[in-house]
Amino acid sequence: MKKAFFFVFPVALIAAFSTASAYTLSGTVKNEAGTPISGATVQLLLKGKSATTDSDGKFTIEQKTDTIVGLHGNSLTPGYLSYASGILHFAQSPNTPVQVSIFDMAGNQVLRQTLHGTGQVDLRQGVLAKGSYIARVRVGNAQQAIPFTTEGTFNQSYSASRGALLKVEDDSKDTLVVTAKDYDTLKVFLPKLDTTLTLSLKKPGSAVPGEQTYAFGYAIGNAPTPSKGCGKDNTLKDNFKFTGGGIEHEIYLTMPENYDKNKPYRLVFGMHYMGGSAKNVATREAYYGFRNQKGAKENTIFVAPHGYTDENGKENPWRCGDDKDHLFFDEFLTYLNENLCVDTSRVFSIGFSFGAMFSNALAQDFQHRLRGVVVFATMDQVIYMPKNKGLPIAWMGTVGMSDNLCTPKLGRSARDRILKNNGKPDADGNFTDARSEQAEEYSGGKHVCYDYKTVDPRFPVKWCTFDGEHSYTPREDGKVWTTETGWEFITQF
Repeated sequence: MKKAFFFVFPVALIAAFSTASAYTLSGTVKNEAGTPISGATVQLLLKGKSATTDSDGKFTIEQKTDTIVGLHGNSLTPGYLSYASGILHFAQSPNTPVQVSIFDMAGNQVLRQTLHGTGQVDLRQGVLAKGSYIARVRVGNAQQAIPFTTEGTFNQSYSASRGALLKVEDDSKDTLVVTAKDYDTLKVFLPKLDTTLTLSLKKPGSAVPGEQTYAFGYAIGNAPTPSKGCGKDNTLKDNFKFTGGGIEHEIYLTMPENYDKNKPYRLVFGMHYMGGSAKNVATREAYYGFRNQKGAKENTIFVAPHGYTDENGKENPWRCGDDKDHLFFDEFLTYLNENLCVDTSRVFSIGFSFGAMFSNALAQDFQHRLRGVVVFATMDQVIYMPKNKGLPIAWMGTVGMSDNLCTPKLGRSARDRILKNNGKPDADGNFTDARSEQAEEYSGGKHVCYDYKTVDPRFPVKWCTFDGEHSYTPREDGKVWTTETGWEFITQF
């Protein structure tokens, strides 16, 4: 069982009340050309209040009077919640868990935890660095925001008796999140809420003059698309924990040599296999050998999440019965984009066996966030497989013709899920089905890699077969060819 951030134990509870200040937040949302955007959603992240822009792009969010917004009580009964001196106290029935989310003042979620039963938590256990934070506590439809700041010399492992307690700040700060169809999401930290704003949304991508743009995807050789973390000093450690989809994952991060916070880097996820680990992928296996390829150490951010989740009493490497790992991936990728300088148009996932299965599953519903995947010995069974969104993605797969686990037949099935959406666009711009094209496969001699001809060249499909069993390191002439071929595949963009 993994160690959780929060430590829960019975206590005598103390009542506490919280008020919210009156404010009027108004503004206008426009695009880069200055045209008002109607129908945009404008939401205060911590308070949960939202509005929709009108035909002139205008919105208003207000709270007219001071009101009690917190949950409170004076007895040890389900539904009780209080906050005092940095300690959150709670008493809930098993059917009404307490959801605790902690955000930094830029609106980035640094922890999410579900609490059950009766106990207390020290909010310091949820943060890793000195600074100001806001904890959002939710039970059912009721919620309370608790701003706090760390003080003194901060260390995650210290106890309350060693000082550096938390103090409550005013509730006049929040982060505004603006979303609209066909535009990038905008987050704006507001030091005060009683104000008027003019906000500008940008279209996805950062095409250079003369670069062709598309309704979906990017041109080959497109200009980098910098993430929101560009320009921000890296504070992430090479080993840390992140909670997403309600599950805590251990993370190993390998940064480029001489990292430049203003340069967008390629991002590669290394997904581990059954019996493997994120630590082994990152250290012993060098991300399946990709980090040892030419230019990788200088130009690529590598990250390996650990996937054991104790699902239904079984330690599966990745989820088989639900989408929690997909929720984790979505939240974690956002976290990396907001804290590191990532080229969001060049994000890839690679893996072997169960790690390949997870990467292939991500390729079904993250085509908008992943440029491509490389899967060694994959199949589309056992793992949780979401409904395919019907969009293309770059895909490379390998299979040993004697593999009796992820068999060639199962590998072809996984490949065909991709080919169904990767055909060249028709007259209306819709991607077509390329499954009718027959690939050449190994029949003797050296391995065979087949590049599909009927797919859109922006979304290539490469199918490699060889004489061997369940492996990602087959050798020919004393050399592992799979990692070199996979590296060439993801660097062609």
